Amino acid sequence: MVRNRHDDPLLPDDVTPRDLDKVARNELKTLNKENAEDVARHLVMASRLIETDPEEAHQHAISASRRAGRIGVVRETLAITAYATGDYALALRELRTYRRISGSNEQLALMIDSERGMGRPERGLEEGRAVDRSTLSVPAQVAVAIAMSGARLDLGQAEAALTELEIPQLNPDVAFSYSTELFDAYAEVLEELGREEESAAWRTRARIADEAVNGGDDDVIEVFDEEEDDGAVHEEE
Repeated sequence: MVRNRHDDPLLPDDVTPRDLDKVARNELKTLNKENAEDVARHLVMASRLIETDPEEAHQHAISASRRAGRIGVVRETLAITAYATGDYALALRELRTYRRISGSNEQLALMIDSERGMGRPERGLEEGRAVDRSTLSVPAQVAVAIAMSGARLDLGQAEAALTELEIPQLNPDVAFSYSTELFDAYAEVLEELGREEESAAWRTRARIADEAVNGGDDDVIEVFDEEEDDGAVHEEE
């Protein structure tokens, strides 16, 4: 939660505003220079620590939000770190604020998962159905499908969970950044349904996709430039 009293976590000297993504930095241009630099550095630290120390990352996000609470990327970061610490109510509240500020539904999957974290998968499904997914980026569409599938599993609806994942991006012949997670989710539901052989096959496809995207055997994998093929990696025959 965001406490009334908050002590800023230390910022390492080697962390600079330029370490922040350029798009995020542009959102901070409405702030004065000194404040923008402090906010940027706290956002950088939140990003760096989210996997290894989510609580400390959250403290950096709180510091940023206290300085720039009307900036979309700041509220988005606070939501993400709140979710990582298990504060799903705060995550959901901040995600709604982020959506109101930015007009973006790109964090819809995290909203669904926040509802799930609060024990409300039905409301998560309602959140997902309320948005036209074709308006989302492809990675966000995939993330929503995975979150919706998880909500179905929470409700014991394994067949419906499988259907949620049967989207055009479930293509075993092409690897994108989102393919590993999608293939693994599909394998998990197949296992839940007792379809062990199919599940194992999709686990293997997930591993191959991960190796392809993150640098596999060049004799087996052909990588295309994003401009040529939307960031896809194809497995050669």
